[in-house]
Amino acid sequence: MLLQIIINGILKGGLYALMALGMSLIWGVMDIINIAHGAFIMLGAYCSYWFFSLLGVDPFISLFLSIFILFVIGYGIQRYLINLVIRATIFITLILAFGIEIFINNLALVMWTADVRKIQVPYGASNFSIGNFVTIPYVRLGAFLIALIIACVFYFILNKTRLGRSIRATSQDLDAARLVGVDVAKTYALTFGLGVGAAGAAGTLWAILFPINPMMGGILTLKSFVVVIIGGLGTMFGPIVGGLTLGVAEALGSNWFGTTYENFISFTILVLVLIFLPRGILGKSE
Repeated sequence: MLLQIIINGILKGGLYALMALGMSLIWGVMDIINIAHGAFIMLGAYCSYWFFSLLGVDPFISLFLSIFILFVIGYGIQRYLINLVIRATIFITLILAFGIEIFINNLALVMWTADVRKIQVPYGASNFSIGNFVTIPYVRLGAFLIALIIACVFYFILNKTRLGRSIRATSQDLDAARLVGVDVAKTYALTFGLGVGAAGAAGTLWAILFPINPMMGGILTLKSFVVVIIGGLGTMFGPIVGGLTLGVAEALGSNWFGTTYENFISFTILVLVLIFLPRGILGKSE
C-alpha cells in the first residue's frame, strides 16, 4: 500500500512539475510572479476538451495544439500588454497579472458556463500491474512521461540554443544583454510565450486526469507557486524536484489524514521550506 501511494504521488508530482515549469521560467527571467498562470492552465485544459468533444481529437495529440495556441496568446499578452509595464514595480505587474486572470476567468464563465467537465478517453481506466503490489494507470504514466519530456525540451532550449542563450543573458544582466545585441522585448515575449505554452500542456494533462471548470485556475496558481518555492529558482530542475516532493507529500498526507487536508499539507510544506530553506531545495545563492 505504501509503495502504491508513493508511486501515485510521483506520477501526480510530474504534472505539478510541468505546471510550475512555466511560472518558474517567467519568474526567473522576467522577475514577474505570474498570478494569472492558473488561468492559462485552465485555457489549455479547455482547448483540448473542445478539440476532443467537437472534433474527436485525442488529448495526447491536441496537447501540441494547446501548446501552440497558448504560446501565441502568451506572446501577444506580453509583447503588447505586459511589456508596457515591464520595468514598473512588482506591485504594478502583480495588479496587471491579476486583472488578466479576472478577465480570462470571467470570459471563460461567459463562454463555457460554470459546468464541471472532463475528457473521458476510452482508455482512461486501462492500467498495468507490477507484481501484486503496484497498479499504474496508462493515462497517469503517459502524463508523467510527457511532463518530463517537455521539461527536457525546455532544458535543451535554454542551454543549447541561441534563444536559450539570449534568455539566460537577459536573466543574468539585462544591460549587458542589450549591449551585445539581444532584443530584450522579443526575448521577454518569447519567454512568456514558452511559459504560457507549458501551462497549456499542463492544462491538457490535467483535463485528462481531473474535472475542469473556469474557476479552477486559482488553486493551480497557488500549487505552482508552492512547487517553485520548494524547488527553488535559478535552475530548470527546481520545478521537477519541487513537483515530485509536493506530489509524494500530498499522497502520503492524504492517505494518513484524508483528502480534505491536501491543501493544508501543501501550504504547511511551503511555510517550512520558507523557514528552513528560503532559497528552495535547488535554488542558487546570490
